[in-house]
Amino acid sequence: MDENNISIVLPTLNEKKNLESLIPSIADMLKNNNLNFEYEILVVDDGSTDGTSDYVNSLIRKSNCISFIERTKKKSLPLSIYEGIENSKYSNVMWLDADGSMNAEAIKKLLEHYFSNTETTHAVVGSRFTEGGGYKGVKDTKNQSILKSIQNVKESNDSVLGMILSIMINKLLSFLFRSNLTDLTSGFIVLRKELIDKEVFLNKDYGEYFIYLLGSLIKKNIPIDEVGYICETRMYGVSKTGSGIITFTRRGIPYIIAAMKRGRIN
Repeated sequence: MDENNISIVLPTLNEKKNLESLIPSIADMLKNNNLNFEYEILVVDDGSTDGTSDYVNSLIRKSNCISFIERTKKKSLPLSIYEGIENSKYSNVMWLDADGSMNAEAIKKLLEHYFSNTETTHAVVGSRFTEGGGYKGVKDTKNQSILKSIQNVKESNDSVLGMILSIMINKLLSFLFRSNLTDLTSGFIVLRKELIDKEVFLNKDYGEYFIYLLGSLIKKNIPIDEVGYICETRMYGVSKTGSGIITFTRRGIPYIIAAMKRGRIN
């Protein structure tokens, strides 16, 4: 692997206010890095009604490193991501949530780790649950109490219940998946585009595609490194995962099925 290039895919649905902070911060970080990346930022929008297209198009008029794809088919997070991958122009691709929870500093951390090893084809996943990582509302994973963490989340636009359930379901998924990987719902990854199978994204409900992706990489004997990052609280808008236990449970069932399928393969 010798190409220092990166396509960053941002799947969006009514995230304009978050993009107003996220895209400039990513662009500034990429322009000022010491690895001399060639880069592009692709916003793949799933039918936003908050002016996302107007905002991104205003950026495009100022930069040839930003692209906008407006989807017209059925809303789908997995297919939005894959459409961005398909339309990316570089050999290395990264994608992440567009809500600001994965910030420019976290992106830089993953990219530096990824490009520091140019001799081995591998993937790097951002993890909230490995060394150096933390969950929403936590700034000091070793010393901050769970009560303080919950208070931080309550003061944001995230769900306390969602945070707690996310921690619990990842512990269960790691057990079922039979792997040392800690964050199977990460959705934050960088890898070579050629390693990605389209089937991973087809007929998937939401974020469970990521478990199938990790399984496909393991099947190909591709090393997967995890890099810890602090998952920030959402600045604006409402989580697409859902804040209620019923919605979260409905979202979680496909994750459990995916992890169990992978566990049976081992």
